[in-house]
Amino acid sequence: MPNLIEPKLIAGNANKPLAQAIARRMSLYRGMSVSLVNARVERFNDQEIFVEVYENVRGEDMFILQSTSNPANDNLMELLIMADALRRSSAARITAVIPYFGYARQDRRTKARTPISAKLVANMMVTSGIERVLTMDLHAAQIQGFFDIPVDNLYASPIFALDIKKQFKDLSDVMVISPDVGGVARARELAKRIGAPLSIVDKRREKPGEIAEMTVIGEVTGKRCIIVDDMCDTAGTLCKAAEVLIEHGATEVHAYISHGVMSGPAVERVTNSVMKSLVLTDSIQPTGPISEAPNIRVLPTAPLFAQAILNIWNGTSVSSLFETETLGPIYEGIL
Repeated sequence: MPNLIEPKLIAGNANKPLAQAIARRMSLYRGMSVSLVNARVERFNDQEIFVEVYENVRGEDMFILQSTSNPANDNLMELLIMADALRRSSAARITAVIPYFGYARQDRRTKARTPISAKLVANMMVTSGIERVLTMDLHAAQIQGFFDIPVDNLYASPIFALDIKKQFKDLSDVMVISPDVGGVARARELAKRIGAPLSIVDKRREKPGEIAEMTVIGEVTGKRCIIVDDMCDTAGTLCKAAEVLIEHGATEVHAYISHGVMSGPAVERVTNSVMKSLVLTDSIQPTGPISEAPNIRVLPTAPLFAQAILNIWNGTSVSSLFETETLGPIYEGIL
């Protein structure tokens, strides 16, 4: 039986270009216009956030498009307040589409008397009226368990696999690299998709932000290495790993990163590094310096999220989008 309620999109200020691109892709897929709900999300003089929705959303299936990226607290509050506004306006269902889920690195207590902020954020989202979450490449998959509502965690690896096969052509000398032991599962997933071997760069930290020692586990001599990770913040670890790989005989080093946080000196470090290319997704809106950097490329996620939103709305499988065979036709002519 066809769904009579249309999906409606509303966007915060975190990544308006991605929200508009998702709306365009949904219009293309459906053969009819899908636009963002007319609303204002602004701040009072004291920086309090105010939301007003200008369209009737009673009984509608609403999707809030909002990454909780820098400034994380402002964007998170925008998301919560938009959800509250929609709930009080009698929306039938509220789904938060969060391409980049901030606070995901605080998923456990690493020391005494520290918080589990990711769990706190999950609680706030549920309290605000959000009934489902759609995100991509959570820093820790177990964060899905922090929610008592459905969480769909998409993966960037199928997109990366499509791009790698197009860019590298001959994959016989390609090796996938995990920049730490914790990211092995993610790297193994991409290596399996492209039929490449796997290696690890083991790092030891004296304190956060500083790397004391790096060791390459595996033979990388004569290989074109692809470092894969979920996020790049200051790029210190990434650039150091690239240097270590070159020192161990790698011919080229590339990196595929799901979320380009790119704080502080990150762009300058990448530009001046030995890395031949850094590939990010647009889950976080690229800044001007990122767009202008000669060795940084940005892959679109709008086709993936648009199809996932339609699948949720239709009540069909979201996990089908984990497969390269499914994404291939969606990304045809884009990558």
